[in-house]
Amino acid sequence: MVIRSSSTLVVSWKGDHHDGKERRFAPLITGSLEELVPADHFSRHLERSLDLSFVRKFVHESYAGIGRPSIDPVVFFKLQLVMFFEDIRSERLLMKHAADRLSVRWDIGDDLGEPLPNHWSLTRIRER
Repeated sequence: MVIRSSSTLVVSWKGDHHDGKERRFAPLITGSLEELVPADHFSRHLERSLDLSFVRKFVHESYAGIGRPSIDPVVFFKLQLVMFFEDIRSERLLMKHAADRLSVRWDIGDDLGEPLPNHWSLTRIRER
């Protein structure tokens, strides 16, 4: 059973596997990812140490000027670094990981309300 009020979401389970535990969820905090990702997080260190701005110029010729919006090549390479450092084996798992990790969203510059890149698009870019 789910009950929504203006300030709290209450979820209650009853059945064989649960003992009737209620979970109370407060509304999301107001703030930015900048405040939520710790100053000493690895992503911040990498951002200070690694300048990927050259990537856009390097791959410019590979991107079409028409069609659906493309994934920023810097975002693509940052996501590939996340795959490498976190030992993630597929783009599908990478995007599940990114959906759960604020630091990944901070790293690629996406806010909480923004959609993440599609895993299939990442796979196609990598294969090229």
